[in-house]
Amino acid sequence: MRAVIATEPGGPEVLTVTEIPDPEIGPGEVLLDVVAAGLNRADLLQRQGFYPPPPGASDVIGMECSGTVAAVGADVTGWSVGDPACALLAGGGYAEQVAVPAGQLMPVPDGVDLATAAAIPEVAATVWSNVFMVAGLQPDETLLVHGGAGGIGSFAIQLAHRLGARVVTTAGTADKLAACAALGADVVINYRDQDFVEVVRSETDGGIDVILDNMGAKYLDRNIDALRTQGRLVIIGMQGGTKAELDINKLLRKRGAVIATNLRGRPTEEKSAICASVVEHVWPLVAEGLVQPIVGRSFPLAEAAAAHALMESGEHSGKILLTV
Repeated sequence: MRAVIATEPGGPEVLTVTEIPDPEIGPGEVLLDVVAAGLNRADLLQRQGFYPPPPGASDVIGMECSGTVAAVGADVTGWSVGDPACALLAGGGYAEQVAVPAGQLMPVPDGVDLATAAAIPEVAATVWSNVFMVAGLQPDETLLVHGGAGGIGSFAIQLAHRLGARVVTTAGTADKLAACAALGADVVINYRDQDFVEVVRSETDGGIDVILDNMGAKYLDRNIDALRTQGRLVIIGMQGGTKAELDINKLLRKRGAVIATNLRGRPTEEKSAICASVVEHVWPLVAEGLVQPIVGRSFPLAEAAAAHALMESGEHSGKILLTV
């Protein structure tokens, strides 16, 4: 089968399409004929040599995809050859076929076409597990989403808004801020010329209940400044670095929590439980059109390098897809 591989650690130019052996499935797995794969920031890190796949996972980049079931392994129930599906992966998405643990395979929500469904698994699982399952955002609380125009940010804004929370978000251009507002953000902040802590202080009564942060070190101290008493900071990315000083006294005074999580490295059982919860709680909202996947650009598989270059530029909004 055709797959995208990185010939060596480096920039987008190291990505190339080549022939590799077809994946084999074992008990509890499903083989998927891939129609489209979604890009994620972690894909860039893997290409650069900084984020290898978990033990036993495919070396091929790609943490989410959509397609049709090509084969079903032993002990798998509920899936048949030809079924449309989307999947949360530990790796392998940038290819014509991928082996998926059955618990990480999800039906395509009603009203979503098969290719677009590749834009949902990672963002839905990330947002639902972190903002709601871990941080416990409630309908009367306020969520701050950094990078609201991206794939995760745009989904988080919609989901929190639809479930009754107030949403504050940051973005870097007027167009992106307008897009965030259209998705349901109540307060939009241009991080290039506004201090989000000052805006939070002026626009909220006491601060933020839950912060979903993809920046890491760069924003750590200011995120804690922005938290309300008993607020929860959930760190899911390191775009702003990996090391920063934590003022524990400040955190203690707020009785706050700092939580760092990732999705890819969790055991299959945990990821399967998250996927089941997403299907139960999030898919109905997607089917009703209340929460929608936002696709900014699609590229053919052979143009994976161009897709990575666009993501690295930060000039995109929404998800970027590769179509097979």
